[in-house]
Amino acid sequence: MGDTGREDARPPGPAPHRDAGLQPERTRLAWRRSSLSATVVAVLAGRQLVRSGTPGPVEVLGTALLGLMWLMFVVIAHRRMRAMAAARPAGLPPRAALLLGGGTVALAVFGAAILLPGH
Repeated sequence: MGDTGREDARPPGPAPHRDAGLQPERTRLAWRRSSLSATVVAVLAGRQLVRSGTPGPVEVLGTALLGLMWLMFVVIAHRRMRAMAAARPAGLPPRAALLLGGGTVALAVFGAAILLPGH
């Protein structure tokens, strides 16, 4: 059979340590900015609920959903920021990505529902 012309078919191994440079810091800052944005949205939604004279069940449910989404997002963001301190941080777990994506879609649907005419 013989030589196939490839010296080493294995991919190179992982680096022994990660550069603790700017990339991890940029990622931490991005999670912080996103957490701050989510906090502002949650506070504004709560303010709107309090200011509306008699909120309907859709508004109350939506604001409660937003509060839960905010809490979930802040917890996941905090975990990701802590994970960035590791030499080789693990990727975002699929469950967390699914929760964040599903929550974003749910909030978009809620936003569209409250903007429908007649509401």
